[in-house]
Amino acid sequence: MTDAKPKREAIADRPPPEKIPSQADIRAFLAANPRYLTENPEVLDALVPDHRHNGEQVIDMQGFLIDRLRAENGRLTECHAKLLATTRTNLASQGRIHGAALALLEARSFRELIEVATTDLAVRLDVDVAVLAVENSGGLPDRTVSGIRLLQRGGVDRLMGTERDVVLNAHTRGRKLLYGAATGLVASEALLRLHASPEAPTGLLALASREGGRFDSGQGTELLGFLARTLELCIRTWLGLPRS
Repeated sequence: MTDAKPKREAIADRPPPEKIPSQADIRAFLAANPRYLTENPEVLDALVPDHRHNGEQVIDMQGFLIDRLRAENGRLTECHAKLLATTRTNLASQGRIHGAALALLEARSFRELIEVATTDLAVRLDVDVAVLAVENSGGLPDRTVSGIRLLQRGGVDRLMGTERDVVLNAHTRGRKLLYGAATGLVASEALLRLHASPEAPTGLLALASREGGRFDSGQGTELLGFLARTLELCIRTWLGLPRS
């Protein structure tokens, strides 16, 4: 009895040999996908530039182009990381401001509104001091409660100027007339002008942090402006004041 010879593997069952793309194929692919190397930086790391000089005063552009692509990819990666960090910070700030505005709207009395503005806001906005102040025009209503600091007439303009309703100071020393016993905690501040009604004195909401640079003039003020408008609405509603 003869030994059975092993059957040869059918040619049709063999996987087709992997085709290695030609240089022309690679050039055509890169031409059709000009951002491929930027979006796939790991490919660049595998390249080894061959610095060749084929004659006097001849510059090898291959290594130069690869180095430039690597540098550009590094810059794009850094910009992308900064953009993500900024987006996360903005979303966190937006959430805190919205939570603070809801807390103001949920106050069940004018006294509770003042407590929220001068106590809860500091916690919700992650600052060290929150102060509510109004100019004493001599005609403050009897319902004025403790917790509000009184300023002389024109005091808000002296603190903020006359052109802006939101002022951000990155590095400042607290003013005792505004912050009182908490003056030593102030290293940066946000000042929000309040126009509750033509029949109410000008007011001011001050938010301060012991961290220098916590507020900066380069930051957007839209969210803080929204918070000030919400507080104006609440004051106007509880005191029965006419709209501006």
